[in-house]
Amino acid sequence: MIIKQVSLGFVCGITSTLPDTGQPEIAFAGKSNVGKSSLINALMNRKALARTSGQPGKTQTINYYHVNEEMYLVDLPGYGYAKVSESVKEKWGNMIESYLHSSQTLKAVFLLIDIRHDPSANDKTMYDWISYQGYQPVIIATKLDKIKRSQIQKQVKRIREGLDVAEKTPIIPFSAQTKQGRDEIWDLIEEFC
Repeated sequence: MIIKQVSLGFVCGITSTLPDTGQPEIAFAGKSNVGKSSLINALMNRKALARTSGQPGKTQTINYYHVNEEMYLVDLPGYGYAKVSESVKEKWGNMIESYLHSSQTLKAVFLLIDIRHDPSANDKTMYDWISYQGYQPVIIATKLDKIKRSQIQKQVKRIREGLDVAEKTPIIPFSAQTKQGRDEIWDLIEEFC
């Protein structure tokens, strides 16, 4: 995908009405600090389109990035580590659920998992929940540059087993640093759209 134009199209908080974009949407879910913003920046070939932070839980809104005026990449709030109250976490959960239910043009959900660790209970819950909503999540194994090459297949297998994913489910190892995996992700996005 050649990125000619990209902009932050919509930002929706807990009380916002979600937009009907009328264009294909691809959503990205993952726990706080898994690298969603870094992934979006890498996909767009931008350094700071999506704000990255060392502080988990920074994305507290649903952010719609408009690409080439023909589709949206949608960054969902992170789950898990955010140091926020249970009531706020519940509202984020409701917001994500509302998005998955109401988007008329959502084509696919990508679930980001840190390749260095076994999937957490939250990751498994999110995978099952996305599946329950009728989507077959594609797994992106982030932070690939943080492990040795020899560990990649072992870690991918642990993610596959930990989430109990369907055999044909793609798991794409990805590094925001080296951009490895970027082309495979774009190929899938273009297929879905």
